[in-house]
Amino acid sequence: MRYSVNIPNFGDFADPRTVARVARAAEDAGWDGLFVWDHVVHSKEMRRGLPFGDPWMLLTAAALATSRLRLGTLVTPVARRRPEQLARQVATLDAVSGGRVIFGTGLGGPVEDEFGSFGDETDPVVLAEKLDEGLDLLGRYWAGERVDHAGPHYVVRDVELLPATVQRPRPPVWVGGFWPNRRPFRRAARWDGVVPLFASGHGTPPTPDEIREVAAYVAGHRPSDGPSGSPYDVVAGGRTTPEAAADVVGPLAEAGATWWDERGLYASPDLHSGAAVLRRVEAGPPRL
Repeated sequence: MRYSVNIPNFGDFADPRTVARVARAAEDAGWDGLFVWDHVVHSKEMRRGLPFGDPWMLLTAAALATSRLRLGTLVTPVARRRPEQLARQVATLDAVSGGRVIFGTGLGGPVEDEFGSFGDETDPVVLAEKLDEGLDLLGRYWAGERVDHAGPHYVVRDVELLPATVQRPRPPVWVGGFWPNRRPFRRAARWDGVVPLFASGHGTPPTPDEIREVAAYVAGHRPSDGPSGSPYDVVAGGRTTPEAAADVVGPLAEAGATWWDERGLYASPDLHSGAAVLRRVEAGPPRL
């Protein structure tokens, strides 16, 4: 079991110096990863007036402040970005960090706010198509391949994006989705990890039965031609107190979770408070 800290890219965490301070504290306290949200406005009704930071700049600050911590987004909506630009951002962070990137991705949302506010596509079927096509392109870019591609949403003509990522053939890709919707989890089965969200909401730990069900479903849909014995991550997350953390996380590890992702409650002001998050980080991860 490994342990990460999850922070939004708004509020106090719009400042790269705050993110770097939390990352350094997390590494010192024994956490294994730091994950940052990737939003432009998030929910306009809830977040209006808050500053937002670019997640790749924030993660670069974290990379320069640490030497061991795994770093990434939870989650980046590929459909909101140009795959070639995103490929360079991730590859550059992988180089700066010495190969410590985990790429978390998903459909993204709230769709009307994050996409519709800018006149972008809001049909979830189209967004899912762009996500799948974009992920395939990212994998080829990161491997340093020469790419020719003509798809329904992207065209690439004789392009090789170098350098390739430090991690070979690419950084791990984790895919998020809301359980029990099945399609995101079939997508996740094709990659390296799954980040399920549940009806209980962001910040509320899932039940062991929920994690067991997700892990079994994904395992049943893993491609038979994948690397034999390749590791696969199942990420469970929520808010804990240091005193009760092990009691929450232990049963989830037994149910199949491989990462515990410490997250704030969705509607709490502590979610984007640097001081509140730093207190929890300095108390350390659960000890199983």
